[in-house]
Order: sequence, then C-alpha cells, then structure tokens
Amino acid sequence: MMNFARPLLPSWREGAVRDAVVDFLGRAATVPLHQRVACLDNDGTLWCERPTYVQLDFFVDALRTAVGADPGLRDEPAFDALLSHDEHAIHELGLPRIAVALTSLFEGVPPDEFSRRVVEFMSTARHATLDRLHGSNRYQPMLELVAELRRLEFTVAVVTGGGTEFVRAVSQELYGVPPELVVGTLIEYEYGAEASGPQLRRSTRLVGGANEGPTKVNNIQTQLGRRPIFAAGNTAGDWEMLEWARLADGPTLALLVDHDDAEREFAYQGGAVSFTETEPITEIGDRLGWSIVSMAEDWATVFVEDGVT
Repeated sequence: MMNFARPLLPSWREGAVRDAVVDFLGRAATVPLHQRVACLDNDGTLWCERPTYVQLDFFVDALRTAVGADPGLRDEPAFDALLSHDEHAIHELGLPRIAVALTSLFEGVPPDEFSRRVVEFMSTARHATLDRLHGSNRYQPMLELVAELRRLEFTVAVVTGGGTEFVRAVSQELYGVPPELVVGTLIEYEYGAEASGPQLRRSTRLVGGANEGPTKVNNIQTQLGRRPIFAAGNTAGDWEMLEWARLADGPTLALLVDHDDAEREFAYQGGAVSFTETEPITEIGDRLGWSIVSMAEDWATVFVEDGVT
C-alpha cells in the first residue's frame, strides 16, 4: 500500500537538532491544551534581519518621503546619519536614540493609518542585497515548524523586539499569527474626543522600554498570561525567554537559530540592541542545553520560494 503521509519538517536536515524538535513535537501532544504555548522571536528567527532590520527600512523609507517635503528634517543628527549612510555616526548615536527619532515621523497618526502604511511598504519593498521582497525572506524551516505547532493546537505568538504595531500589520499574512498574539515594543497612544468621534493617535513614548531581555518575559505574562513551553530566538535579547520556556513544567524546548551561512544568508553572531552582552549567545545556549540550529548544516532550504509573500 502506498504511503501518502505528509513529510515532517521537509526543509530540516537529519541530525540532532531535527531529532530534538521532532521529539518535542511528539511529547507535546500529551500536554494539556492550555499549556501548549509557543513564543517565537521575529527578526533573525522568522525572517531575515540583515544587513538592516525590515522595520528600520520602513522608517527610513518614510524619512526620505518626509525630507522630500521638509528638507529641514535633516538637521536632526539621527536623520542625517541615516540618510548619509554614516555608519560611524549611527554607531555613536545608537539604535535606541535613532529609533526614538524615527517614531516622531508617525506622531499623531491613527493606528489604522500606520498599519496601512506598513502593508503598502511591504507590498513593494525589496531586500537590499538579496533582491527579494521582504515578505519572501521568511525562513521556510521555521514556517514548517510553526505549522506543526499549530497542528498540535499550540497558541503561537510572535514575541519581537520590533514595534508591536509594525509586526501586527503583517503577522497574519506572513505567519498566520493574529495581531493579538504579537508581543513587541509598545508605543503609547493618546486618546482624544474629536468631532468625528473618539480617536487614538500614536505618540513617541514607549510603554515599558524595548521588548528585549527580561522585558520579553514580563510582556509575555502581562499580554498573553500563559508561560510558553517552546521558545525560539537568535540573540542575547531572547536569553530570558528561552530559559523561561525551557524550565517550564512538562516537555519543553528552547531553540536558538545560529546564523552561520554566509553563502545562502549571512554569517554573524546575533546580538541584542538595547544592551551589551558579555558572552556569545551560542556559548550560553550550548552550556544551558538549548537546541542550536546551524543554518548552514541543519536547514536544507533557508527562504520560502522566491517571490512568495
């Protein structure tokens, strides 16, 4: 009799990491449904984050448009550094300061208008060096893993250091994750009773700081209310989330994506944005018993089919 069974994780090569993932999936089937929670980082875990973050590309695109209308905006050092591609100045200013400056471009914008701008950008914007639509730079092996988690009725959440509203605008289309299951860096809104009715408008203030490190765990609890038994990440900013999942009750898995494939993607050590780590995250993960994905060795395919968004 012919076997028409669906192949499991077809883009994952045979080896210890795939075995650990498959073993976890098998054991997770015995876990009560309310405990089946998976939290995955976005940048560098679900899609490509080099040479620049997708959200940064979005803001720089908006900055170019704004400067075209008001050239005086270049007097802001962060804006001038970005538009001049001055890497030294960008490093000196630091991404946190640059991020705050960029948020001012959308100050006063209603949330639905901001989401519309994100969707519009994502429909045409291409990666600087891979020459692919940003949406097609999702990692095929991770999408297969998300599909298996969902098949097991996991609640799958994206827990990102990026802006919550930016990721929410595209999470359903890209990952099948609804907006309410996106946990990220939050912008505070201002409520106003206007002639047309109640309105929310973006401010430039963050709620609780950047969603990295311990903040990720705090925000998972406050926004989701359930502890994950599976977590995936790629930087020191994911350390606490990965350990929190690994040490939960029952079968657990902490998965770290190591970018070691310069030929098909990029080779680099994933680093946090809002703080400086003292030890490579791969060494930490190896010591703690995480499953570390070698992109070069463990993935037969990296990206979704070219052109698929």
